[in-house]
Amino acid sequence: MKVTVIGFWGGFPAANEATSGYLLQHDGFNLLVDCGSGVLARLQNYISVEELDAVIVSHYHHDHVADIGPLQYARLIQKNLGANLEELPVYGHSFDKDGFVRLAHKDVTKNIAYNPEETLQIGPFTIQFMKTQHPVICYAMRITAGDATVVYTADSSYLSEFVPFAQNADLLICESNFYAGQNAAPAGHMTSEEAATIARDANVGELLLTHLPHFGELENLVKEAKAVFNGPVHLAKSGLVWEK
Repeated sequence: MKVTVIGFWGGFPAANEATSGYLLQHDGFNLLVDCGSGVLARLQNYISVEELDAVIVSHYHHDHVADIGPLQYARLIQKNLGANLEELPVYGHSFDKDGFVRLAHKDVTKNIAYNPEETLQIGPFTIQFMKTQHPVICYAMRITAGDATVVYTADSSYLSEFVPFAQNADLLICESNFYAGQNAAPAGHMTSEEAATIARDANVGELLLTHLPHFGELENLVKEAKAVFNGPVHLAKSGLVWEK
C-alpha cells in the first residue's frame, strides 16, 4: 500500500496547500480519504481526476469535504470533453442527511452510505470504522490492503478505544491539532502527547501527525510525541509518501 499526503492542515489550508486529504493506492486502485479545501488542486500533482476510483469521507466539516463540489465539476467537465467516466463512488455516513446528499451529483458522483458497524470493501481496501469524539458525527478508519494496515483517526479528542482499534497497525495517521499540555478535548481534537500515547499503547509501526495547527512551532509536535512513543514519528507535509 502507498499513502501520499495531499493535505494536512486543520481548519483551513495554509498558502498553496490543503486541508485533510490522503491518497491510498494499491494494485492500481486510487482511493482518496477525505477531500478538504485545496485537495483537488494538489491531488492532480499525483493522479488525474479521471484516474480516481473512489472517495471516502470521515465527516462533513468543510476542511474534510470542501473540494467534493470542485471534484464533481472536474469530472463533469471531463465527461463533457468526451471522457468515458462512470459515476465516481463517494462513501460517507448518512447520519448527516444534508452532508450525505451533497456527495452525489447526477451522472457524475454517486453517494454510498457506509454502515460503521460493518466492514466495507472498496476495491482492494478493507475498511473498519470507529466513531470518534467530535462536535459532529465522525468516523475513524482502519484500512487494510495486502499486508499493510493504516489507521486514520480523522478528527477526535482522545479516546481509549483508539488503542484496540489501532493495535499493531503499520501506520497511525493521527490528528494533532494541539500541543502537549493544552486542553484539546473541548474542541474535539488531540494533542501530540495524546497521539503518541495511542501509538505507544497500540504498538503501531510509525506515527504520522496531521490536522496540524496554525500556531506554534510545528516541529515541537514531533519532539513532544517522541517523548512518549519510541517509534518513528513524522510530521505531515504535502507529498509525503509512506509505502509498505
